[in-house]
Amino acid sequence: MRRATAAPADPGLAELAPDQRLRRLELTVTRRLNGLLHGQYRGLLPGPGSEPAGSREYRPGEDEVRRMDWAVTARTAVPHVRQVDADRELTTWLLVDGSASMEFGTAELDKRELAVAAVAAVGFLTAGVGNRLGAQVLRADGVRRFPARSGRTHLLALLRALLAAPRATAPTDRPGRAPAVRPPDLADGLDALHRIANRRGLVVVVSDFLDGLPDEPSQAAPWERTMRRLAVRHQVLAIEVTDPRELELPDVGLITLVDPETGRHREVSTSDRGLRERYAEAAAAQREQVHQALRRSGATHLPLRTDGDWSADIVRHVHAQRRLAAAPSGQPRGGAA
Repeated sequence: MRRATAAPADPGLAELAPDQRLRRLELTVTRRLNGLLHGQYRGLLPGPGSEPAGSREYRPGEDEVRRMDWAVTARTAVPHVRQVDADRELTTWLLVDGSASMEFGTAELDKRELAVAAVAAVGFLTAGVGNRLGAQVLRADGVRRFPARSGRTHLLALLRALLAAPRATAPTDRPGRAPAVRPPDLADGLDALHRIANRRGLVVVVSDFLDGLPDEPSQAAPWERTMRRLAVRHQVLAIEVTDPRELELPDVGLITLVDPETGRHREVSTSDRGLRERYAEAAAAQREQVHQALRRSGATHLPLRTDGDWSADIVRHVHAQRRLAAAPSGQPRGGAA
């Protein structure tokens, strides 16, 4: 069960009209990420590519054994490795969590607005001639799909749709009664994405990753298996969105906590120091559980907080990934950043 959240978000960008919010997002992304937005082909997770480009002799200590070209090696009796060119066209698929828990926030942005900002950054960073961007958005009424297309107009239309989408609300607390229609969860979205993302590319999942998180840390989350399957074929970036009040409770007296997915209410006294400490410990354990699940799935992990400088976090992440990509073979290339 998702951990309950306590308060509505500060208006932040919500005070602006959708077009004004879109313009602010575009300016923020292009100004703050200007050093990364250059060249014709850009990426968030640079790698060696996948297009065949012949073979060359194997260099011990430099080349990875998994790139051995066994056919050429057998024919020449000299070890050879496959060479690949960087993909000249990139297809990026986004899965954006629009569930009720993403409406929470206590900083300048709520989690949903931060998710849209992350989508904007991904869109502008992967834009380029021939590059395409598609998306699936999880909403209470189903999954909204945006086909993979190229161009700035398509990206702006996607961002405008995300900003203007109706906000999800928690269901009425009715013990013993299940909702008439179960809203799609993260596992459903990943399964659908796995079916349509046929060509090797980049998959970006923007969520709080709390869907179906088991109470027992040793158990796998329901979305972990499909995430692992996606990571076999694609580069997968998991953007985890959190709010500071999900990590610790302030001492503000009696408050009502609401589970955004079930609508269940519970009153607690935050004046109890022991309660606040137990809450912080449980929250830290939950985030570590998410971190480990993402690591096991093979995804690269980018955590963003509503009270942090999200654009600076993205810049640091991209620079770190490019340093890892440029590192000589044999040096560790960890999954989480």
